[in-house]
Amino acid sequence: MYKLKPGCELEGELFQNVFDKTPDYIKNLNLLNFDNEGGFTFTLKKEHLYPHSDANPEGLNLKEWFANYSKEAKVSTAGIRGPQNILYPQDTRFPINLVGIVLATLAKALVAREKYPNQEIVKLAGSEVRYNSALYLDAIARIQAAEGIRTLLPEGRRTIPIWLASFLAFKLDLLGGEYITSSHGISVKTATKDLNSQGSQYLPEESLEFVDKIQEIFDKTERDGAYEIKIAPKNDPLIDEAVMTKLNDGIDLYVEYLKSGVAQNLDGVKKMKSKLFIESVGGCAYRTLSRVLEKLGIQDKYVWNNTEEDPFFHSIGKYNTDPKGNKVFYDYSVDATVVAKRPDGEKFFPVIESLHYEKVLKDYPLGTIVLITDPDHDRLTVCQIEAAGSSMALDDYGISYITLDDDRILTVYSANQAFLMLMNYRVKQLKAHGKFKNHPRFMIKTTASALSWDEWAKAHGIKVVNVPVGFKEIANIMKKVELQIKNNPDKDVVVDDVFGNSINLGVQPRLIFGGEESGGMIMGSEDLIESLAGRKAIAMREKSATEAIIVASSLAAKLEEDNKTLSEYLIEIFDENNIIAKYDVREDISYYNESEPDIEKLKQAKIEGEKQRTKNDLFYLSLAIAIREGKADLESVKKVLNGAFAELEFDNLMSVKFVGDGTYLQFTDKYVEIRPSGTDAKTKAYAGGENLENIEKFARVLGNYSGERTELHKELISDEFYESAKEKALDYYLQFVEKDANNEVFVIPEYKFLGSDQVTG
Repeated sequence: MYKLKPGCELEGELFQNVFDKTPDYIKNLNLLNFDNEGGFTFTLKKEHLYPHSDANPEGLNLKEWFANYSKEAKVSTAGIRGPQNILYPQDTRFPINLVGIVLATLAKALVAREKYPNQEIVKLAGSEVRYNSALYLDAIARIQAAEGIRTLLPEGRRTIPIWLASFLAFKLDLLGGEYITSSHGISVKTATKDLNSQGSQYLPEESLEFVDKIQEIFDKTERDGAYEIKIAPKNDPLIDEAVMTKLNDGIDLYVEYLKSGVAQNLDGVKKMKSKLFIESVGGCAYRTLSRVLEKLGIQDKYVWNNTEEDPFFHSIGKYNTDPKGNKVFYDYSVDATVVAKRPDGEKFFPVIESLHYEKVLKDYPLGTIVLITDPDHDRLTVCQIEAAGSSMALDDYGISYITLDDDRILTVYSANQAFLMLMNYRVKQLKAHGKFKNHPRFMIKTTASALSWDEWAKAHGIKVVNVPVGFKEIANIMKKVELQIKNNPDKDVVVDDVFGNSINLGVQPRLIFGGEESGGMIMGSEDLIESLAGRKAIAMREKSATEAIIVASSLAAKLEEDNKTLSEYLIEIFDENNIIAKYDVREDISYYNESEPDIEKLKQAKIEGEKQRTKNDLFYLSLAIAIREGKADLESVKKVLNGAFAELEFDNLMSVKFVGDGTYLQFTDKYVEIRPSGTDAKTKAYAGGENLENIEKFARVLGNYSGERTELHKELISDEFYESAKEKALDYYLQFVEKDANNEVFVIPEYKFLGSDQVTG
């Protein structure tokens, strides 16, 4: 029937659904046979560009695939991602497919060859545990080899986390890397995350370079009738596992980096009596993180759950009913902080519920800290077993929890709460060791993250740079800062945030924290991080759950010593720093079922959902752009909003701004951001403030609004202006990205580690 064997009944149900919905002509495709370990040629034909039909039996409809792919490349925040046919990966009806990956890889290779003619190009490729990852990894390496590009692969072509791929791209001065993941997305989704020479995700302009190259390939195919793509043998000498084997997959270099920063002093962790519980969702984290902990000498302080690698993610987040109670396979993703509603309206954590912690944690003592990491091991969710009697205080401070038994609860901290604790602990460490005053300190955060972070930073004299959502936006600010430090080491560093503020970071500033509310963070080191060829950075370019886990472990050791819970520590931070905006919420609105196995139904549902998402977005965005361009004032916008939402109060609204990927409403007592997904039929509504009930209401009402224009809206915003708002917004976003950008051209160094017996940091 199909090659894959389901590991459980629910996965079998998913496989059967996919099998039943896949037409025979797809099942019988044999375009690219990577089981052939020798070199071969794939001929892209003109017929492949057009839809499949009786008249065109070789049709793959690649033109339609490419139209959607290129659209996503312009706005992607974390790789060009989407669902795939997990059983038949050559199915080009899906956004991610083997043919598409072959084309994109070839295009990136051709762009690299044009930029660096007659030079030795070295890239890295890696993946986590998703369906077909090994196949895609093989395809990427063999196509790059055919184009003369050396590809470093992990030992045995096994999994590595995204942050390790990013770290090595920078540390080894590679031209970049390819990483196969869809982060904490649903099981049938995947993506290729393109990493540049900095180890940062591609910015839109970098993606468009290879998208344009795919168009050239299509044009040539159209003109000549065919285009030949060479695939190298599986054992081609340019497919290199030896370097990564010699480097221990980069673990030693990464541990050296940690010891220069967050792992300088782990004595407290080594003395801990209790164990930390690590939930390795999908299993990918275990192979790498366990080796890091061993190198640091603290491996005995942890117990693990789900260490075996599984593309179905151990059924985590998977249900046989949807949120409305309908009998259907439904995937909530593996984001542990997702909150859903049962048919009766009760809120719950579907991902955490599917972990069955009432049984798994049954014998673990009070105080046990649970660290949940996602399949590509870049995000972290922090939880703790606490006594049931503390629930009243938790409610007062907006700390979520689930019941384990009559006597115990599991507190579940949002990244906003968890990372506030980690950055506070890090600053106290630096102050205790007399290092904090050695440099001016700053933070980079996304606008959608907690207001409490800004308040806390102000209390500690730490500057804050707000950016749009996406870690590449955080990395972009890092690079701007580094350019100024390099060119003018004795002068103040000044950067603009996405609100339009110029922020003076001082002379030789250091990053305390870079992160976002979705669970990704990084911390900077005291000394600039240096690559083998001498490039310098204030911090790494990708979020790392390992770095977060090391800091969380140190905090856990301190709290054990002080006999405090995480909730007591968080409340202490709120009180010590006079934080007003204690509460934060996120409303996730998905306009369709991403798990629908029928791709045609999925496409149509997504198209209809995107229309709803865009209407919701444009209602607010057009108001923000109108204020920015002087076409409307704040008072007139307040009238529009008060008229549209009778149940809400906008009199204390202070500003309405476009923030790169969403509309930010700032009030005297809260903020609300409405952000459409750039790549999916989803809307996210974020809010933070001093009244939990109030911000929940604002996020729910504004996020779920139909977007229907009211008469007041139409009076204020002309149809022409409304229709042009999205294009104007993109121009403003690009202005923000490009201002003072670090556009230094990457110079390929002499790679001394290739063929040598030793690599040192």
